[in-house]
Amino acid sequence: MFVKSLADCPALTANDGCRIFELLHPSNDPLDLPYSFAIAEVEPGESSYRHRLRQTEIYFILAGRGRMHVDDETRDLGPGDAVVIPAEAEQWIDNVGDERLRFIAVVSPPWRAEDDLRT
Repeated sequence: MFVKSLADCPALTANDGCRIFELLHPSNDPLDLPYSFAIAEVEPGESSYRHRLRQTEIYFILAGRGRMHVDDETRDLGPGDAVVIPAEAEQWIDNVGDERLRFIAVVSPPWRAEDDLRT
């Protein structure tokens, strides 16, 4: 059994500007996973940078209110909402609420810096 606590994950700034806590990644943990799993945060009034991933990504909103942009589509999201972001789609999320936007980010295959490109 592999267990890792969020409290043991240092905060990092991702290429898209989000603060992330990488919980599970096969290059950092003794795991053979086809995905990476992180918690991401965006402060009130802020946005992630426009970017594209070469991988498919899923966001699951834990707290706060976000406005998700995927190519030419825009949707408001809140706790309990999940969005699938296709590989190569231009994407960013705005925090449109008055509290920290917090969400799970699952990337498959696992996230790699060279596959995360600002637009």
